[in-house]
Amino acid sequence: MKKYFITPLLALVTFFIGSPNASACTNFLVTKGASADGSVMISYNADSHLLYGELYHWAAGIWPKGTMMDVYDWDSGKYLGKIEQAHQTYNVIGNMNENQVAIGETTFGGRPSLQEQPSAVVDYGSLIYLALQRSKSARDAIKIMTSLVAQYGYYSEGESFSISDKDEAWILEMISKGKDQLGAVWVARRIPDGYVSGHANQARITTFPLANGKTSITFKDIDKIYNKDVNTVYSDDVISFARQMGWFKGSDKDFSFSDTYAPVDFEAARFCEIRVWAMFNEVKSGMKEYWDYAKGDVKHAKKLADGDENVNNYATNRMPLWVKPDKKVTLQDMMHFMRNHLEGTELDMSQDIGAGPFHCPYRWRPLTWKVNGKEYVNERATATQQTGFTFIAQSRSWLPDAIGGIIWWGVDDASGTVYMPIYACTNVVPENFKVGNGSMMEWSDTSGFWIFNQVENFAYTAWDRIHPDIEKAQNKLENEFIEFTPAVDAGAQKLYAENPKMAVDYLTQYSNDMASKTFKTWKNLYHYLFMRYMDGNIKTAVPPQEGYKYVNPKLEQPGYDSTYYQTVVKQTGDKLLDREKK
Repeated sequence: MKKYFITPLLALVTFFIGSPNASACTNFLVTKGASADGSVMISYNADSHLLYGELYHWAAGIWPKGTMMDVYDWDSGKYLGKIEQAHQTYNVIGNMNENQVAIGETTFGGRPSLQEQPSAVVDYGSLIYLALQRSKSARDAIKIMTSLVAQYGYYSEGESFSISDKDEAWILEMISKGKDQLGAVWVARRIPDGYVSGHANQARITTFPLANGKTSITFKDIDKIYNKDVNTVYSDDVISFARQMGWFKGSDKDFSFSDTYAPVDFEAARFCEIRVWAMFNEVKSGMKEYWDYAKGDVKHAKKLADGDENVNNYATNRMPLWVKPDKKVTLQDMMHFMRNHLEGTELDMSQDIGAGPFHCPYRWRPLTWKVNGKEYVNERATATQQTGFTFIAQSRSWLPDAIGGIIWWGVDDASGTVYMPIYACTNVVPENFKVGNGSMMEWSDTSGFWIFNQVENFAYTAWDRIHPDIEKAQNKLENEFIEFTPAVDAGAQKLYAENPKMAVDYLTQYSNDMASKTFKTWKNLYHYLFMRYMDGNIKTAVPPQEGYKYVNPKLEQPGYDSTYYQTVVKQTGDKLLDREKK
C-alpha cells in the first residue's frame, strides 16, 4: 500500500490511499425520483490490486486565514506543491461528508498527450477529498473542484466523478490540457430526476446543451451553478481546445466530450461500458439493443443521429448517459448491481472452461492474453477480486444532515463483502477498518480487509460450494442492518431534538458497533468455512449421541461434476482409464 499526504502548515493530515488505477472502478448513480425510498444513491467499487481497503476520516475544522497545504500525488507520492486551506472544513468519513455530499470516481485515461501536466498541483484524489471537506452540496463540490484545477492545474489522467447530495446526482468528466497549458477541460451534467446513470472507466458524456445562461453555463458563470435550473456546466474552452488540437471540426452542437477526449474502442466497450450495460439491463427493458456495443462492436456510421455528417468519426451506437428505470431502485438493488458477474448473458464467466470445475466467475490477470499470435480477453465484470473498498452512499433529504447520510461501506470483492452502515456524522473510525491497521504487505489479525480477503479467496477455490454459505451470512447481516435503520434513525432524531452532539455520539457508537459485529462474524465464518470445506471435503456437524465419547462429522466427497469429468477424459483419452472395469 502507498501512503500519501496533504499537509497544512498548521496541522498534518495523512492520507493512506491505494491507487485505483485505470480500467479499475465502477460507479452507479440513482436519483431521488428513481429510488424506492426517495434517497439519492451513488455506488463505488474502488478496484486496484494495490489498494488496501480502510475507512478514511477527516475531522471538521476551522483554519486560520493564510493556512497553506502541501499536496502530494496519490499515485506516486510525489510532492506537487501548496494550495490554500479553506477556512472551514467538514467531517468526512470514507467518501461522504456530514452534509450528505458523496463523491466516487472511475479513471478513463483519455488521449495520451493529455495524461500528464507536470506543473499542476492538484490530482484527482486531492480533488475528491478536498471537495468533500469543503462542500455543502453537489453543486458546491463541482464549483470547488473545477475552481481548484483552474487555479492549480490538474495532474491526473481523465476522470469521471460521481457527485451527489440529498437532492441531486451529477457526473463530472475531466481531463487535463497536457504539458503545455495549465488546467483542464471538463463537462458536468445533472442526472435528471427519476433516472439512473453509471460510468466504469470510460468517459460517457457525449453531446450536451450549449450555454444559454439559464440551464447550461460555462465556467466563467460558475457562480450561477446554484440556480436550480442549471443542469449542465462546462469549461469555457472544452470545444475550442479540441479544435485547437485538431481533434474536432464541424458544428459546436455535434461536439461530444467522450468521443473527442476519450474515443471508445473495443476494449473500452468490452471492459468498461459493459459494466454500465449490466446495471442498465437490470432496471430497464430494451437494453438488448446495446448488447453488441457492450461486447465491443463499436459502430461509426457516416451520419450522426441528427443527420449531420460524422466528420469526426464518432461512435454512433453508444448507450445513453442515463435511463429511466422500469421500477424504483432499492438499496438492496444497488448492492446487487455491485455484485454482478455478467450472470444471465453469454459472457457469464461461471459458464465457460475458464471457470474450472467449481464455476468460479473470476479470471486472474492480465485481462488480455495471446495464443498462436492472436489476442484474447478475459471479461471484466463489475464484481472483481481486486476491490479495495466498496460503498453505496445514501443521502436522505427528509432527515437532518447529521442523520440522513449513510455510507454503506465494505472491503474487498463486492460479491463477498458486507455493506455496513456508517453514518456520515461518524467521527471515530471503527478499529477493524481504521487507517493504519495493517497494509497491503503488513498482516493484522484485527484487520477487516484481511479477514474478508481470507474468506473470499478461500471461496475462489470451490466457488459453487463455498460462496452460497458466504451469501447466507452476508444477507443475514445486511438485512438486519437495513431493517434496523428506521429504529436507529428514530432514536437519533429524538436525541438530535434535545442535543445534536448526543445524536452524533449515538450514531458514531452505532456505526462502530456494527463494524465490530461484522468483523467478528466474518472471523467466525472463516473458521467455520475452513473446517467444513478443508481438503476438498464437505463436513457437516452431527449432534452428540448417547454412549459415544465423540461423534465424527458427516463426510461427503462429491468430487467434480459430470461435465468436468467429461472434459478430463476428452483431454487425457485412456490415460486414466481403469482397464479392469467396464
